[in-house]
Amino acid sequence: MLHLAKQKPDQLVLVADIANKAKIPKKFLELILLDMKKRGLLHSQRGKNGGYTLARPSDKITFAEIIRITDGPLAPIACASVTAYRKCEDCEDEKTCAIRKIMRGVRDSMSAILDTVTLADGLSGKAVLPGVKKGKILP
Repeated sequence: MLHLAKQKPDQLVLVADIANKAKIPKKFLELILLDMKKRGLLHSQRGKNGGYTLARPSDKITFAEIIRITDGPLAPIACASVTAYRKCEDCEDEKTCAIRKIMRGVRDSMSAILDTVTLADGLSGKAVLPGVKKGKILP
């Protein structure tokens, strides 16, 4: 997605070119790009001059959207998820569960960053990450 975000709007890029640049198998990449297309993040065109391009400007696509499409919910455990909540089988009291509270905090912190940082931010290097300075988490 970052590779596509570097291109001019509506400039089509071949899957093979992206795979070579990212050093990932073409077949694997095709599956990812198809998911992105189905979810409205990419447009594609078949044929000799075909390829993929972003469906929206890079400043309108967040890292959270991409991660949720490729990896699923942001939460590290199901009971902390907002979009794919599932109760833990061995949990006696979810409302007082320390693990759930911590993991929900992790999920909320990840969401606070990933839902606001766009592809354009990532490319510019100007992404503002709350609580992070020079790679170290602030107190």
